[in-house]
Parts: sequence; C-alpha cells; structure tokens
Amino acid sequence: MKHFTPENFHAGLMGLLIGRVDGLKNRILDTHLVPYGVTSSQFKVLIIVGQFGSDTPVELCRHLSLDSGSMTRMLDRLEQKELIVRVRSETDRRQVHLALTAEGQKLSGLLPMIGADAMNDLFSALDNVEVKSLEQILTKVLVAADDQITISRLGFNQSGAK
Repeated sequence: MKHFTPENFHAGLMGLLIGRVDGLKNRILDTHLVPYGVTSSQFKVLIIVGQFGSDTPVELCRHLSLDSGSMTRMLDRLEQKELIVRVRSETDRRQVHLALTAEGQKLSGLLPMIGADAMNDLFSALDNVEVKSLEQILTKVLVAADDQITISRLGFNQSGAK
C-alpha cells in the first residue's frame, strides 16, 4: 500500500518524526549513562554482546548498521575503558571474538535497568496501550521489510507470523 507520493511527501513528517525520536532516545540514554562513563552507542554494543550473545565485530556491524571502520573505533574505545577484550580465534586467526571484562560484565548487568529507565522517560507521554500499539506497528514495519534481526529476535517465521 502506498501512503506517500511526490506531491504529498514534502508535507509529510513521518521520516522526520522517526529520526527525531531516535535522536531523542539516544540523548535520553546518554543522560542515564553519564554515571557509567559510556555513551548510548557504546551501550548498544555492550548490551548486544552481554545480553544477546553476539561476539564478533561482523555481527555487531549487522545489528547496528555500522561499517567496519566505525565498529573498530567503537571497540577501541570500549577496550580502552576496559569493558571488552578482543580475542583471536584459535581456529581462524583472522577472526576476532569479543568478550566482556569483569567490569564490562558488571555494567552489562545494569544495562537493562538503565535502558528501561531511559525508555520510560522517552515514552512517559504515552499510556500502556499506546506503547504496545507503537511497538506492534514498528515490529510490523520491520517484519514486512524482512528485517532478519527483528524476525529472529522476536521469533517470527518468514511469513511474519509468530
């Protein structure tokens, strides 16, 4: 179904709103992360490694839609903060695996609480039904776009059914 045309696109706000909400989410998350010395971008890497078990830079690039150069710089910063370590694969020296340090594991355990607090701030203007509806709508958009991360993480099959 087509909702936008070249004639009405200039008056539409959808792309602007989605981008602005994403930026707001990151700013709120950054505020919550100040006491821990990490940024919202670093939070995303740590939570994917710590909570979702992704352990290679390639997987992280796919999850976060980052290029390998950006990911290398991000991992360098997290390594400098002593939150992660890179470990060469014993079977394939070209491959690098990521692991949380003891400090990284400690912080990783706090990330769901920090993330929940930030999301509660972000969506404080919505009631429970509106939040659930927004989640369903965004999920529907991503599943329809064949977003494999959403499909695999949420247990959808290829037809979009759970």
